[in-house]
Amino acid sequence: MAVGQAYFPDMPVIEGVRLGSAKAGIKKPGRRDLVVIEIAEGSRVAGTFTCNAFRAAPVHVAQRHLAQGNARYLLVNTGNANAGTGESGMRDAETCCQALGELAGASAEAVLPFSTGVIGEPLPVERIRASLPEALASLDSSGEAWRLAAEGILTTDTRAKGASATCDIDGKTVTINGISKGSGMIKPNMATMLGFVATDADIDQVLLESLLREGVDRSFNCITVDSDTSTNDACMLIATGRSARVASDDVIAAFRAALDRVLIELAQAIIRDGEGATKFITLEVGEARSRQEALDVAFTVAHSPLVKTALYASDANWGRILAAVGRAPVEDFDVERVVIDLDDVRLVEGGGRAASYSEQAGSAVMAKEEITIRIRLGRGESAATVWTSDLSHDYVSINADYRS
Repeated sequence: MAVGQAYFPDMPVIEGVRLGSAKAGIKKPGRRDLVVIEIAEGSRVAGTFTCNAFRAAPVHVAQRHLAQGNARYLLVNTGNANAGTGESGMRDAETCCQALGELAGASAEAVLPFSTGVIGEPLPVERIRASLPEALASLDSSGEAWRLAAEGILTTDTRAKGASATCDIDGKTVTINGISKGSGMIKPNMATMLGFVATDADIDQVLLESLLREGVDRSFNCITVDSDTSTNDACMLIATGRSARVASDDVIAAFRAALDRVLIELAQAIIRDGEGATKFITLEVGEARSRQEALDVAFTVAHSPLVKTALYASDANWGRILAAVGRAPVEDFDVERVVIDLDDVRLVEGGGRAASYSEQAGSAVMAKEEITIRIRLGRGESAATVWTSDLSHDYVSINADYRS
């Protein structure tokens, strides 16, 4: 179940990036579950990673290898998170890096590992090692290679997720491609998912890291399905330097806008494919004293099981939204100044139900597949937007049966 039509874009070639995939049988036989991304020498790579204290072994290893500044390969497996596996998990992640490095003629430290799937189970190293030649043999820069890689990183997702954008810099076309996975255990504290984004732009390392960090805060850190932050989150940004240089203020602004389009599209695709999702919800909070205050209110509403189940039922029980806003961590809350709209239907003003509200109008909006909840706090000039999904019977079933 997912919201909207499945769509995977035509992905242009990013010079300096090739992708390959294989069927390693890590969790289920016959499905694509191993991906290798090859990065041209001289490329720059930035990453953001989960803040979960129990972050997985591949997160530790990827961070350590990334810090050495010579990343040449990304190795991604699904079906097994290699999290909660202690020292043996660390050794397994390093072993996989060593195996890929030996086959590809690179050092183990040039490989960044990523895993997603069931927590607490040993990584099937031999299955991964045995499938690496197949993944390397399929390395290609085509749009089809991007699509197959997007399929190869999925877990409970129902569709591959990709986005692409271009911008013109000094007469050259700069391209940005990205793929991501994520459907459940989605509440970012970095980015609750795996995301791999590449561009042919020439960007200095410090700027690349800043662009990714700020872009993630406006995209992946603004989505939630179920308020759970994963142990394995990572989002990587690769710049191969084969096209125009991004350095001056106006060029940086143009590139940032294109990058944000890709990151936000990927983030929204995760919500549209949230486990059991039947609704795509945009929460816009304005007139806050700070962006953080706006985010606190938005996430309080987005995480409310009562709000989410009302959305699933298309039940115009607007009191649940009001109650969630009221319990958000906001100091000196003046409820008389709060205004809440459901699309273009006014729900709340002056401390209670709006005089213009009717159950018929509210129910008509709640029956939609895509809904915007607008909340104005009347406290300041800051704002934030968060995207979330409803909570359905299927969400419970998917997660109750996840290991079956």
